[in-house]
Amino acid sequence: MATRLLRTNFIRRPYRFSALKPVGPPTVTASTAVVPEILSFGQQAPEPPLHHPKPNEAHHDIDLSDQARLFSSIPTSDLLRSTAVLHAAAIGPMVDVGTWVMSSKLMDTALTRGMVHGLVKSTFYDHFCAGESAEAAADRVRSVYEATGLKGMLVYGVEHADDSASCDDNMQQFLQTIEAAKSLPTSHFSSVVVKITAICPISLLKRVSDLLRWEHKTQNFKLSWKLKSFPVFSDSSPLYHTNSEPEPLTAEEERELEAAHVRIQEICRKCQESNVPLLIDAEDTILQPAIDYMAYSSAIMFNTDKDRPIVYNTIQAYLRDAGERLHIAVQEAEKEGVPMGFKLVRGAYMSSEARLADSLGHKSPIHDTLQNTHACYNDCMTFLMEKASNGSGFGVVLATHNADSGGLASKKASELNIDKKNGNIEFAQLYGMSDALSFGLKRAGFNVSKYMPYGPVETAIPYLLRRAYENRGMMATGANDRQLMRMELKRRLIAGIA
Repeated sequence: MATRLLRTNFIRRPYRFSALKPVGPPTVTASTAVVPEILSFGQQAPEPPLHHPKPNEAHHDIDLSDQARLFSSIPTSDLLRSTAVLHAAAIGPMVDVGTWVMSSKLMDTALTRGMVHGLVKSTFYDHFCAGESAEAAADRVRSVYEATGLKGMLVYGVEHADDSASCDDNMQQFLQTIEAAKSLPTSHFSSVVVKITAICPISLLKRVSDLLRWEHKTQNFKLSWKLKSFPVFSDSSPLYHTNSEPEPLTAEEERELEAAHVRIQEICRKCQESNVPLLIDAEDTILQPAIDYMAYSSAIMFNTDKDRPIVYNTIQAYLRDAGERLHIAVQEAEKEGVPMGFKLVRGAYMSSEARLADSLGHKSPIHDTLQNTHACYNDCMTFLMEKASNGSGFGVVLATHNADSGGLASKKASELNIDKKNGNIEFAQLYGMSDALSFGLKRAGFNVSKYMPYGPVETAIPYLLRRAYENRGMMATGANDRQLMRMELKRRLIAGIA
């Protein structure tokens, strides 16, 4: 079935969760020594200790200096729990032990598994996830908006599917997600999110990616089953995954691919009818060509409203070819008259990308330095904001935990006279992380959303373990948030005593 415990994922899909070893931190390679693992929503790597920006500093009108204002809407009990969970997630040995337990035979015993799931649910799950059902997640979105003014992005938190039956089940869950979003006032939510890996078997996505890479490398190689799409490669794209001509898709694989197209099209159709934007998440480069192909073919079919796209694809700025691929896709979309939406992130699979490239004798597809990744993100961000500002129907989601990028975007919005509330630009951070930045951007007048996964506890475990790794002590944004929370708790304690 689609929902598999993490132990199974470690054994069967090492390239998918290779950043999450059962014991110890991610392997350090030549690339990861320069740039630590980066969050899918743009988590920044180590920075200098927390400081309070002065007026007119780089953060512009995003004020992160007054923790009392930033956390004014958060009850003390919630602030205490958030601080405790984030501190626990930052303790390296605790994360390692938790990862080992989740991938051990202890999880084969019903009693132990129930105890572990109960502990996870009352701590990390409740902090990083929105509930076990679409209805519960919608209620959480409503309560978060009413308390803070932050919107919600709803996503069924399944990681992948191995067979058609699981893909069909996951499609129904995504359709329920859209229904849950429809039940909310439009002011409360921004979009729903789908993972193509949940509605198309990963083995097939890898096969399709191989064939797309070979088509790009070979002039006379054509794919008869290919739908109209935008280009998914640039001259600098990594093609080393496919070193020899792949076997054609079998008749059964073609039927499976057609079924996957039907699933994503059904989800897109439901979103179009419900006027709910759909964000398609990114994955490893070994799978990404197929995901881009399906995202762009869906956009061509369903982005028919010239003023507002329905389908958004994701660009990962830590990839060397990100800027080129973005420009090529935008150029083709404009040529075809198709409005496009993009979610811009830094990236999430650095360790696995570096190890795979090294094992094949190639240079990692990731930028060599963190500064290059930041520069790529900010260049792509500026390009997309300029496109969105000229009325061309472009939608932009700036998914970042980096305050400097937030400040630069704020300055650019002012230069372009972008309407912060009614424009086609919004910010997003993961639920349970970077709350200070979320509140700062909201106070600056922007639409800000939280990426809010939901689903059974056991389904969310891979997601939760990634959040734990990303919150380890080396991650500066997590450290900044924890320090601001401690300062606010101390202030409230002193005020209470006084």
